[in-house]
Amino acid sequence: MKDVSGAASGRYRRATTVARAGNDPYEFHGFVNPPVVHASTVLFPDVETSVNRTQRYQYGRRGTPTTDALCNVMNALEGSDATFLVPTGLAACTVPLASATKAGDRVLVVDNAYAPTRKFCNGFLTRFGVEVVYFDPLDIETYDRLLEKPTAVVFLEAPGSLTFEVPDVPLLAQKAKAVGATVMLDNTWASPLYFRPLDHGCDISMHAATKYLGGHSDLLLGTISGNGEAIEKVRETWDEWGEHVAPDDVYLTLRGIKTLDVRLERHARNAMIVAEWLAADPRVDRVLYPALPGAPGHEIWKRDFTGATGLFGFTLKGTREAAARVVDTLEIFGIGFSWGGFESLATLPNVQAVRSATAWPEDEQVIRIHIGLEDPQDLIEDLEKGLATLG
Repeated sequence: MKDVSGAASGRYRRATTVARAGNDPYEFHGFVNPPVVHASTVLFPDVETSVNRTQRYQYGRRGTPTTDALCNVMNALEGSDATFLVPTGLAACTVPLASATKAGDRVLVVDNAYAPTRKFCNGFLTRFGVEVVYFDPLDIETYDRLLEKPTAVVFLEAPGSLTFEVPDVPLLAQKAKAVGATVMLDNTWASPLYFRPLDHGCDISMHAATKYLGGHSDLLLGTISGNGEAIEKVRETWDEWGEHVAPDDVYLTLRGIKTLDVRLERHARNAMIVAEWLAADPRVDRVLYPALPGAPGHEIWKRDFTGATGLFGFTLKGTREAAARVVDTLEIFGIGFSWGGFESLATLPNVQAVRSATAWPEDEQVIRIHIGLEDPQDLIEDLEKGLATLG
């Protein structure tokens, strides 16, 4: 029997872990991919086993060999004790928040968090008696003052949604842990290949596997990884809420992860070429790409991250209508939500509508783009056509 335990434990280097972790082929007749188990009912050999729940698989909702394979991959990549799978990236954020809070608690959330996460905080958490306070992750002085009051959770995102500021995660996490708060981070942008939140003081790392982990714009899935008491609380809420994912989406995510390393290299290479071209264009005000020197948080990104991906923004001075003409003119860039697939996308978000603790200039329009796997020169020519509408 061959020993593949190194890939499962994360002992090997990144590319080997990505390609090989998840399952031992020799546990299933030598097939290199895990079986896709469609299951609800699981049979027990006797009453005693069913009562005591002593066998590994008990009911489809609580796991199968297929879901175990993906959880094993994520544990190896994240350095986590356990991983739980949920139907969407949004659920990957909401389940941990619910698991760590109760009525009367207080939560600090970065002001540049994913907008649907804000909606959950302003809706569900607030309705159930949790106080939600938004903060500027770059304003450490105000953050310190906020932590003077009892705080159950600090929720981070790195870099920030839409505007891509890179916070000092180790510093924010250290300060939060000092007052007993659980620290969570939405790590979808970097993937576990380019940033490992648990290594930087966080308790929980979440991903929209819909994005880079799946990589082909054809599935919805989220992952929650963590250590210690924090992930045990997630386990309880995950079970109580009946969160479950379809085996076919799990299998597609596993397949996507096998090429994650090489795909991200190409996304990053293409993105830097496009970002540098945009930065040199006088019609562009700012380029919000953490890997680009001079971008907000670039020095922290260079210190803490091991790579960049294909999602970033650039700003134009002027009206929203003018920025909309730029996006509408694009041909290769599709107009669509989500990102992380092979295709390039562009959106025109309303940043002002999803900020409360920080201000965004009314005359500075953000165009968010995802750089896909197309030829970057074609993407530049497409962007040139769009910018030409500015005159």
